[in-house]
Amino acid sequence: MAEILKHAVPRSEVAASLAQVRETVTGVIADIRERGDAAVREYSEKFDNWSPDSFRLSAEEVEKIVASVPEQVIVDIRFVQDQVRAFARHQLDSLREFEVETLPGVRLGQKHIPVQAAGAYIPGGRYPLTASAHMTIVTAKVAGVPRVVACTPPIRGEIPAATVAAMHLAGADEIWLLGAVQAVAAMAVGTDSMRPVNLIAGPGNAYVAEAKRQLFGEIGIDLFAGPTEILVLADEGADPFVCAVDLLSQAEHGPDSPAVLVTTSREVAERTITEVERLLPGMPTRDFAGPAWRDHGQVHVVDTLDEMYALADDFAFEHVEVLTAEPRLALEKMTQYGALFLGEGTCVSFGDKVIGTNHVLPTRGAARYTGGLWVGKYLKTVTYQEVTDSASQALLGRLCGRASRVELFEGHARSGDVRAAKAEGDALPWNGVA
Repeated sequence: MAEILKHAVPRSEVAASLAQVRETVTGVIADIRERGDAAVREYSEKFDNWSPDSFRLSAEEVEKIVASVPEQVIVDIRFVQDQVRAFARHQLDSLREFEVETLPGVRLGQKHIPVQAAGAYIPGGRYPLTASAHMTIVTAKVAGVPRVVACTPPIRGEIPAATVAAMHLAGADEIWLLGAVQAVAAMAVGTDSMRPVNLIAGPGNAYVAEAKRQLFGEIGIDLFAGPTEILVLADEGADPFVCAVDLLSQAEHGPDSPAVLVTTSREVAERTITEVERLLPGMPTRDFAGPAWRDHGQVHVVDTLDEMYALADDFAFEHVEVLTAEPRLALEKMTQYGALFLGEGTCVSFGDKVIGTNHVLPTRGAARYTGGLWVGKYLKTVTYQEVTDSASQALLGRLCGRASRVELFEGHARSGDVRAAKAEGDALPWNGVA
């Protein structure tokens, strides 16, 4: 039996907050559909206090901004983007196009076509999240997307130079200083100044996630990526200090970011809580991490490792960090997570910032049915077919006629009949031909 030493706020409170977000987002999207650029500008002024002559940066502006970034930052950005690019290329190499002959003269094939325009949303209301530029733009370019539109908001009225540099170095074709729902809606529906895209990728706050949810179907999206989540799984040998540091590393993303510990050791649980409370007051980001831990932090104590893994799958969290004696056992035991971080040497922050796997991952239980952003999200896997052998054409035509009439689809049946007639002279009585 699991014992809960720390509870999160009731789900009803979270649901009420989401309902308010949903209503706000619906109104903003409808307004941008109707008034386009004028509405985009009003919301940018309202939410970001940002209204330049043009939200899109010119090539000259980008060059000037990139030149202002310290050289070491540029070196680090290039290094991390190399890691992301290499992993995305390995993913691309794992996808195979093929053509097979299933019957004489019957060829079936599969190929991968990149979407022709993708939007990359890089959050930045609180922090300059350069890493999200690597994850969304580099991966799209590896997939072969010819037009990538990248949007990021200003930070307290200032241009986030490092983020702009990351967007540019990643290969963005258009860079816009535009944030939140207005950015997502503009990319999705288009305005006089921005051509719409086919798919939008990237993480964001609850408003960005809701905008993507409401626009899905009109455009494609990567996944529902809401507030960051971390689940730490620990046995009796885990270091409570490490558990606490890593829980807070993700709680600082925002006041609505869940941070959860599940452990087989009551001592580890209690000492982790003590360490969190000790570390929090000294964190520069305590204004976000504090409310996140207070309202969304949880600590569970379970009896066995199997119970721990089962509970972890029930959470289906974005990030799962495994601090156990045999961390790779999680690969066998777990099926529902965005990404696993195995062992004390592998923190979630590595995945967020530097290691090369994609940090745009499913939240709010979406790991039950999807993985994270990867090169395949930017590709449309399509099929084609060709029949050139007359005997196969007749065989399939007759079969199509019989199968279609079982379903009372006479039009389908007649298409098959015609192929059999063309190939081997079958009669078409429904056409008045003996």
